[in-house]
Amino acid sequence: MTDVKRTLRDSKVARWTALVILSFTMFAGYMFTEIISPIKPLLESTYGWTSSDFGTVVSAYGWFNVFFVALILVGILLDKFGIRFSTLSSAGIMVIGALIKYYAFAGNFEPGVTIFGLELRVFYASIGYALFGVGVEYAGITVSKSVVKWFKGKEMALAMGMQVAIARLGSFVPLAFGAKIAKTFDIPTYILMGVVFLIIGLISFFLYNTMDKKLDKEDASDGNAAPSDEFKFSDLAVIFTNKAFWYIAILCVLFYGAVFPFYKYGPDLMVNKFGVPDDWAGLIPSLVPFGTIFLTPFFGGIYDKKGKGASIMILGAVLLIVVHLIYYLPFITNIYVAVANAILLGIAFSLVPSAMWPSVPKIIPEKQLGSAYATIFYIQNWGLMGIPFFVGKALDATNPQVVQAIKDLNTKFTAMGLGPDEIQAKILALKESGDFPLYDYQQTWLIYVGLTLLALLFAFLLKAEDKKKGYGLELPNIQK
Repeated sequence: MTDVKRTLRDSKVARWTALVILSFTMFAGYMFTEIISPIKPLLESTYGWTSSDFGTVVSAYGWFNVFFVALILVGILLDKFGIRFSTLSSAGIMVIGALIKYYAFAGNFEPGVTIFGLELRVFYASIGYALFGVGVEYAGITVSKSVVKWFKGKEMALAMGMQVAIARLGSFVPLAFGAKIAKTFDIPTYILMGVVFLIIGLISFFLYNTMDKKLDKEDASDGNAAPSDEFKFSDLAVIFTNKAFWYIAILCVLFYGAVFPFYKYGPDLMVNKFGVPDDWAGLIPSLVPFGTIFLTPFFGGIYDKKGKGASIMILGAVLLIVVHLIYYLPFITNIYVAVANAILLGIAFSLVPSAMWPSVPKIIPEKQLGSAYATIFYIQNWGLMGIPFFVGKALDATNPQVVQAIKDLNTKFTAMGLGPDEIQAKILALKESGDFPLYDYQQTWLIYVGLTLLALLFAFLLKAEDKKKGYGLELPNIQK
């Protein structure tokens, strides 16, 4: 007797096609997330931004997610109204936020005018990025739940690894080529390119929803439909009383806090410590997401077949400590060491997510997965908001001479009647000639070293809790 494929889920072509469609929108989201990361020096020379201005904008990613508890709310929306509602609403929010951020760079604003103490350009860029942050995190938890839906009992860790890999490719593109594109055209045109990709991602979600709707009908007719009982707030107790869940959530904020803010400041570190030209400042940090494109699915496949999820996370945390210690040490300024270290960071960044995200369904029932992922992302956003902000403040506080030079030169050149592009060219010329002070990152980088040490501690605590409760984090995912 031969097995008959009952649903789209049982077709490899169908479930992997669904994954590719979901992953493209996350590719666009990650691309826009990092779109200004490689152009910090250009923002300083074009608009007169300081590290604090830059830190404010990149930290705004988590404003609404954290202070308005938006991530918890969208997680509940996902569990209550379903995947198809959430795909379109999340992508729509991303597009609106991105358009506001584009306006921040394309608009003409009167110098000296502020809102809540922020220059108008900084304010609008922050608000747009904050709204976009809600959308991309909402999309992230929706995609995570969708992958569980299509791959549970199958190649789930590999699928999650592939989704992460495609998304990370979105981070790679602006880091590697963003500064060159922004200088070739201009900053507003460069930002607009990211908006276009997000719009295409929104359209692709419509295509995914046709497949998701068909799968639900097949599940219903086959008696495999997901539980239809209404979401209740009391369901959250399943999440909040689970100690292993909290270990994963804290590990997530520490781990991502030691990597994602590196995307924001890594390009500037390469310019100031390793002497990389502004045009290619993001090329070395781009090796981090580029490496994960290949390695995250590889490590996910190992977890599927061999298990050892908690051990994989411990190894990733150890590698992170080594990486940030190397970037911290002031006497290491060789560019080849910087390249090798970025590759090592890519390996570490492949290990932890490949094991962390597929471990959540092992400790939380599928009914509460949307809220569980949302809560993890909410906690993560405290780090994504706070760490870049404090790094920017620490950088300015320990380098007052650079801050003053940026302000003085922008005031001088503006008084001369020069426009943003001319000011940018003047300051870049001063940097190239060595007549402009450089940032010293040493003291600031201790923030990253501390995060990695804490990540290792919680990775060990998670493994101990798994051994105690028997969640199966060290067991394979594929059910035979």
